[in-house]
Amino acid sequence: QVQLVESGGGLVQPGGSLRLSCAASGSFFSSYTMSWYRQVPGKQRELVAVITNTGTTNYIDSVKGRFTIFRNNAKNTVFLQMNSLKPEDTAVYYCNAVKDLRGYWGQGTQVTVSS
Repeated sequence: QVQLVESGGGLVQPGGSLRLSCAASGSFFSSYTMSWYRQVPGKQRELVAVITNTGTTNYIDSVKGRFTIFRNNAKNTVFLQMNSLKPEDTAVYYCNAVKDLRGYWGQGTQVTVSS
C-alpha cells in the first residue's frame, strides 16, 4: 500500500512559478512510475508528466519546456517544477504512483494562475 500526499499548490500570477511535491509512504518507492495529472471541473483528468523508475520523463505538449518532473528516491518524493505558468494551467494537480499494474492517487492540490 502506498499513500501519497501532495503539497505546494497555491495562487500565482501568470508567468510565475510553483513547485509541487508528492511525498510517498511505503517501501520500494524507487521502483514506481510516478506521474502528475491535472483536472478542471467538467473535464477528464489528464496526464501532465511522467517519470519512470529509470528516470525517463515525458510531458504533454502544452507543458514541454515549462514543467520539469524529477524525483528524489532517498526522500520518497516526486516533484513538478512549473515555470512560466499560464491561466490554462489552473487545475487540481494529482500525484499518481504505479507498479505492477496497481495505481495509487493523492488527494490533489489546487493550482490557480490568475492576475
